[in-house]
Amino acid sequence: MTDASDSRALAPRRHDEILKRLAADGSVSIAALSAFFNVSRETIRRDLKQLADRGQLGLVHGGATLFEPTEPALTQRAQENSLAKAAIGRAAAGLVRDGMVVLIDSGTTTLAVAQALSGLKNLTVCTPSLTIALLLCRQPSTRVHMLGGEIDSGEEAAVGIDALEAIGRFRVDIAFVGGGGLSPDGEVTDFTRNGAEQRSRMIAAAERAYFVLDSSKFGRLTPLRIPRFELAAGLITDAAPPAAIGEAMVRKGPKLIVAT
Repeated sequence: MTDASDSRALAPRRHDEILKRLAADGSVSIAALSAFFNVSRETIRRDLKQLADRGQLGLVHGGATLFEPTEPALTQRAQENSLAKAAIGRAAAGLVRDGMVVLIDSGTTTLAVAQALSGLKNLTVCTPSLTIALLLCRQPSTRVHMLGGEIDSGEEAAVGIDALEAIGRFRVDIAFVGGGGLSPDGEVTDFTRNGAEQRSRMIAAAERAYFVLDSSKFGRLTPLRIPRFELAAGLITDAAPPAAIGEAMVRKGPKLIVAT
C-alpha cells in the first residue's frame, strides 16, 4: 500500500478515475478500487465520502453508485430477463413438495416461482403480492393468504407494519425472497428500509429460505443490508456470479444454486 503522504497527493487522480469508472459502469466497489489503486479500503472510503460530499456520487453499502435510490415499478421490470427468471422459477419450484406452506415475496422473479408451482397439491401460500395472490388463488387445491398492510402501488404488494406482523403468524416450510442486488462483498441488499426488514422477517419465519435473483443483479449496489441475510439456505440464480462475489456469499452462509 502507498504511504499516507503519497495517498493524499494522489487523491485527485484517484477521484478522476473513480468518476470515470462510475460513468462507464454505474457503480464501483471499495474492494475493487482498493486493489486497483493499491491503497487501503479506508483510503477509498475517504475518497468516496469526499466525492459524495460534493454531490458527485451516492454512497451505498460496499461502494458507491450513480443510482436511483428506488427500484423501478413492477410493470417496468416485468419483461426484463424473462427467460432467466423462468429458469429460476422452475428451479425454485422444484424444492416445493405437496402440502407445504410456502411464503412468496413480491417481485417479478418471485412471480416466476409462483407460475412454476402449477401441478403441486394442497399448498398453502402466503404472500404480500396482489399479482401472486390473484394467480395462485385460481389454482386447484391451493389456499392463499394475503399478508395485510398498505398497498405499495409501484410494487403492487402489501408493505408496512401490518405486513411485518402478519409474517410471524405463519408456520412456513419454505420461503422465496427477492432482493435489490448482490453486492461485491457477497451480501443481498435492498432499496428501502421497509423492504429489507420485511425480507429479513421472511427469512426468520421459514424453516428454509431462498433468495431468488437473476444475474443482472450481480454487483449491483443498493443502499441497505437485509438483516440476517446469512441465515438463508441459499440463493437461486440463472448464472454463476463472478468468482469473488460467489465465494464471498458462500463464506457468509447461503449456498449457490444455478438454475439450468
